[in-house]
Amino acid sequence: MSINTTMIFRIQMDKKAITFGDVVSVVNAAGGDVVAVDMIRAGKESTVRDITVQINVDAHERLEDRIRLLPGIQIIHVSDSTFLAHLGGKIQVVPKTPIKNREDLSRVYTPGVARVCMAIHQDPAKAYTLTAKRNTVAVVTDGTAVLGLGDIGPEAAMPVMEGKAMLFKQFADVDAFPICLRTKNPDEIVGIIKAISPTFGGINLEDISSPRCFEIERRLKEELDIPVFHDDQHGTAVVMLAGLFNALRVVRKSAETVRIVVCGVGAAGAACIEMLLAAGLRHVTAVDRCGALVPGIEYDNPTLNRIAAITNPDRLIGSLSDVIEGADVFIGVSGPGVLKAEDIKRMAPDPIVFAMANPEPEIDPELAEPLVRVLATGRSDYPNQINNVLCFPGIFRGALDCRATCINEEMKVAAARAIASIVSDEELNEQYIIPSIFNEKVVQEVRDAVIAAAIETGTAKRLPPEFQSAGPAGIAPEDRKLAVPLNGSAD
Repeated sequence: MSINTTMIFRIQMDKKAITFGDVVSVVNAAGGDVVAVDMIRAGKESTVRDITVQINVDAHERLEDRIRLLPGIQIIHVSDSTFLAHLGGKIQVVPKTPIKNREDLSRVYTPGVARVCMAIHQDPAKAYTLTAKRNTVAVVTDGTAVLGLGDIGPEAAMPVMEGKAMLFKQFADVDAFPICLRTKNPDEIVGIIKAISPTFGGINLEDISSPRCFEIERRLKEELDIPVFHDDQHGTAVVMLAGLFNALRVVRKSAETVRIVVCGVGAAGAACIEMLLAAGLRHVTAVDRCGALVPGIEYDNPTLNRIAAITNPDRLIGSLSDVIEGADVFIGVSGPGVLKAEDIKRMAPDPIVFAMANPEPEIDPELAEPLVRVLATGRSDYPNQINNVLCFPGIFRGALDCRATCINEEMKVAAARAIASIVSDEELNEQYIIPSIFNEKVVQEVRDAVIAAAIETGTAKRLPPEFQSAGPAGIAPEDRKLAVPLNGSAD
C-alpha cells in the first residue's frame, strides 16, 4: 500500500558548489515532489531554505541520504509531518468548566466535592450522573498485535491507542483514554482492567494477540457489568457483515442459501464466522493453515475446535482451492497471496470477494477486480473499505447512552444492519456497498440500533428519553431502523 508523507528539509546550500535545480532533480529522481520552498536566510555565499517534499514513506530515508551526498549541501534539520502530528501526543484532558475564583474551586474540589462523594458512596449508580464515567471508555492494549507490526510493546503501541481515542471523540463524542499495559499475562491483564473499571463506562480491548484475547475478553465480560468489546475481533466482523448484506443486495442472492468460505481463523476470522452465524447465514466453511475445518476432528487449537464445531455443515475437506469451488462468497482474514485468480474462476457466478488482510490483501485487488462482481478490502485506496471506524464509535455511543451491561450478538448484528441501511437502493452498486467513514449518519444510526437491541435483549439499564414512550419493550419494532432484509433482496 502506497502511503505518502510530507517532509520538510532545512538545507544550507553553497552557491558556488550547487544550484537549487540540482536539489530538485534529486528529489524528483527519488520519487518525491517539491510542493513548497521557503527562503530562511540568504547570503552572498550560501542560502538556507526549507524544502517541503511529498514522498512515499518507504523512500524518504533514501532521499535524505541522497541529499546529504550532494556537494555543497548541509542538512540542518528534517521534519516529518506524520511525526509532527504526534509531537507531545495527540490527546489531552481539559476541564469542562473553568476555575476562576475561590467559589469555583470550592465547588469542584474541597469542600464542596465531599457532598458529591457521599452521594455516590450511598448510591454507587450515581457515578454515572455525577462523574465522567458515563462517557468514558478505556482503550486497553498490551502491545502484542499492533496493526501490521506485531508485538512491539506497550510504549510503541501508545500512538495507535491515542489515535483510537481521537476517533472515539471525533466521531461519537466519547471520551476515551489509552491504557497500555506492561504485561502479557492474561490473569494480570484481567485483574488490572477489573481494578480500574470503576473509572470507565466501557472497555475497548485493542491489539491483543490471539488466542489470549479470547480468554481476556470472555473473563472480563463475565466479571464486569460494563460493556467490553475487542474491536479487532468484533469491529471487523460487524463492518464485514454490513458490507456483505449490501453485496448480497447487489448480486440478488439469498443469505440463507449462499455458500461462504472464510479464510483465516484468528481473532478477526473467528469473530466474522460467529457474526455470520448470528445473522442467520448457515453455509459457512472455515479454512485455516490446516485446511478446511471439519466438525468432529480434533485440532491442537481450542479456537479451531470451537469454530469447526459450528461450521462446514457439508463436511468439505481439503485446501482453500478445494473447498472454494461453487462458493458464492470469499471472506479473507488471513494474509497476502492465499487466494488465486484460478480460485475465483471456480466460484459461483457473480462472486463476492472480501480480501481484508491489511496492508496486503489475500489477492491483488487489480488482479481480482475483473473476475468478481463485488470486491471489498481493508484498504482506503480501493472502493468498499471494511473499516472498523464505521462500527466502534456508534456501538459505544449507544452502549453508554443506555448503560448496557454488555455488547451482545444482537447488538452487533443490529449495528451491522444499521451501517448497511445507510446505503440507499439508489446509491447501491458494486463500487459502493459500504458508507464512508465520514458519513454523518453512521454513528447516529448505529447508536439507535444498538440501544434498541440492548433494550429488547434486556441489557440496557437506562432508557434514553427518545426511547421512553415506545411501549413495554422500550421501542416499537417499526422504529428500530434495522431495515436491511436478511435475504439480501433489494426489493
